[in-house]
Amino acid sequence: MSEWIDLARDAARAAQAYSNAVREAVRARVASDPALMSAEQHAVHGFAWIAATVAAMEATVDWCARVEAVGQMGPIEELTLRIGFGEYCAQLANGVPMSASEVVRPYALGMGDAAHTLGSDPAVGRFFAEGSTPETRADFTHLLVSGARPNDSLGDETLDLVREQFRAFTADRITPRAHQWHLADALIPESIIAEMAELGVFGVCIDESYGGLGLGKLAMSIVSEELSRGWICAGSLGTRSEIAGELIGENGTDAQKQKFLPGIANGSILPTAVFTEPDTGSDLASVRTRGRKTESGQWQIDGAKTWITHAARTDLMTLLVRTDPDQPGYRGLSMFLAEKARGTDEEPFPDKGIDGSEIEVLGYRGMKEYALGFDGFAVASGALLGDAEGQGFKQLMRTFEGARIQTAARAIGVAWNAFDLALDYAEGRKQFGEPLTRFPRVSDKLALMAVEIVMSRELTYFAARQKDRGNRCDIEAGMAKLLAARTAWSAADNAVQIHGGNGYALEYPISRVLCDARILNIFEGAAEIQAQVIGKGLLSAQRS
Repeated sequence: MSEWIDLARDAARAAQAYSNAVREAVRARVASDPALMSAEQHAVHGFAWIAATVAAMEATVDWCARVEAVGQMGPIEELTLRIGFGEYCAQLANGVPMSASEVVRPYALGMGDAAHTLGSDPAVGRFFAEGSTPETRADFTHLLVSGARPNDSLGDETLDLVREQFRAFTADRITPRAHQWHLADALIPESIIAEMAELGVFGVCIDESYGGLGLGKLAMSIVSEELSRGWICAGSLGTRSEIAGELIGENGTDAQKQKFLPGIANGSILPTAVFTEPDTGSDLASVRTRGRKTESGQWQIDGAKTWITHAARTDLMTLLVRTDPDQPGYRGLSMFLAEKARGTDEEPFPDKGIDGSEIEVLGYRGMKEYALGFDGFAVASGALLGDAEGQGFKQLMRTFEGARIQTAARAIGVAWNAFDLALDYAEGRKQFGEPLTRFPRVSDKLALMAVEIVMSRELTYFAARQKDRGNRCDIEAGMAKLLAARTAWSAADNAVQIHGGNGYALEYPISRVLCDARILNIFEGAAEIQAQVIGKGLLSAQRS
């Protein structure tokens, strides 16, 4: 089996050489000109997708090497590697999908010769011929049907126990009731939140001195993945705590840390992130909501925010506003730790100066989305994060790495949810006297679904490990989010197809998973924003 690992390493090197060649070609096109960077989005974003594809290949071969080192490399791991590399090598040589209708093809980048060189590499050629074939995919699906799964051990007893604990909790407390909550458009019950708090969901990365688990981003990824495998909203419930915990832990004063972190960690303080505004989207430099200091030393907030998740049933807002209107762009922005009263169904926003209206959505329903209006909303004098005015954007940017890693992990969980439902349905459903798993087009979907989930998972774990080592990982986190979100949507879409007409029926859980999967390509930075950030970062001299 080590032969395939060695071949994969060689193929990954060839793929990296191709990616490097694409980078130089695109760099020559844009010549570090911001205007050209925007005008040449197809090339810049295409390069980002190519680089993310190669990064996933490298992470996957590293996974196989670790599995083999502990004597756990079996047939299903080998087939995961062979099929995954066969598919991704073919995409690199012929065209990488950026969406269902947008494909970045070598000739469009002037890289036809480089793609031919990649395809002529002996290791790549082996994966073309023996990687993703009808036979390997059929063998892989047969193993899946028999109950085998690609190895997901982290090689760390604590982390493996974390996965086991949250997988069991999700199977018992989330999965059986998720679809009922979705159809009722109901908030996650407070009893479930209390159980999640008891398990430490809200303090995974908060320091133990403040009552957290102090584990890190890889542990956070596992928790988010396993909870999202039952319902994305369960996995997402910890996201706002993660953002608030990191904002305060990295930037807060000692008093702010003592006041908020223990409550966030134990779940008694539920925070929400209040950043986005109407018509600004990802352009945070255009934030207009104002924060004015009053004679009493308090701050007064006026303006509008939108797409605020779990806004009513929370106690604390991490609130990005403009405190200096004379400073353009990012420089006039400040972050507040704005306390609020927890709302009820009858009175969702009881505080004076704040009101909200619910935004009805297709999926992702368990916490609800709101548009908020602030009209003289009072914020305490000591609520300025870190007691530092004008630092809000910088403070927020440092949290995006963790937030995007966690979003990638949620996407992996959603993708596994889709796979679980598709496999279960395909095994139980018979057509023409045969289970659906016997039909090659169904078998192929299941195989490719599982393979790409593993590859996206390993890229996500790679980014998390980089973050835990203290390394800059904005590019890696963006790549993980970019690829995992596409994987989740593809898995959900194919799972609906396997269900046939039943997949379109609201009574079947896969209809919920399809709706939930769609949001992953949008929030925490839309796919286009991610690709722009990745491409721009890798094209810069600092990342060469």
